[in-house]
Amino acid sequence: MTQKQSIFGRIAQLAKANINALLDQAEDPQLMLDQLVRDYSNSISEAESAIAQTIGNLRLLEDDYREDVDNAREWGQKALAASRKADELRAAGNSGDADKFDALAKVALGRQLQSESEAKGAEPTIASQTEVVDKLKSGLDKMREKLNQLSAKRDELNARQKTAQAQSQVHDALKSIDIMDPTSEVSRFEDKIRREEAKVRGQQELAASSLDAQFESLEDIGEQTEIEARLAALKSGGTAAITS
Repeated sequence: MTQKQSIFGRIAQLAKANINALLDQAEDPQLMLDQLVRDYSNSISEAESAIAQTIGNLRLLEDDYREDVDNAREWGQKALAASRKADELRAAGNSGDADKFDALAKVALGRQLQSESEAKGAEPTIASQTEVVDKLKSGLDKMREKLNQLSAKRDELNARQKTAQAQSQVHDALKSIDIMDPTSEVSRFEDKIRREEAKVRGQQELAASSLDAQFESLEDIGEQTEIEARLAALKSGGTAAITS
């Protein structure tokens, strides 16, 4: 297999590659994309070099073809000029020189035939090479399109990965905020104050209940005093003190 055929086969294979299918089968799509971009870039570089050489060879063939066509036309013109000169000389009675110019005309016609033959023989080669070059160019264009798709896909995945990483960092930050929620510290401080306030209320209630007990004891003392007074009145005055 020639280098040209090898390059053509690789171009056809890579141009037909299903990127999405390759990515679906890849264990690491990112690595696969990086590798594909490298492969396509290298293959495109090699293909460009090979196609440039193929185009150069074709242009040489075309140059030779045009040269053969031009030579055929020029030898035809020389043959015609020599033939006319021979006719003039023969009409003037100079047969010897006329024969020489006819001989020159024959030589020119022989060169014309040779040039025409070479030009005609090059036509199929030029046609086939032109077709090959057109296919190579088309395949190369498709490879470039694939490379653009690959690069765009890689950039998209890189952007999505960076976005995912940023979102993950935000999520982790939010989780850490939840774990170390400053409002929970405020809540604990508020609970502490409430407990202290409740303690004060309890102390106040306790103090209030102590005062009530003291006043109740005073009432008890007053009642006992009244009883003692009435008892004394009974002893001194009889029932009159009770009804008074």
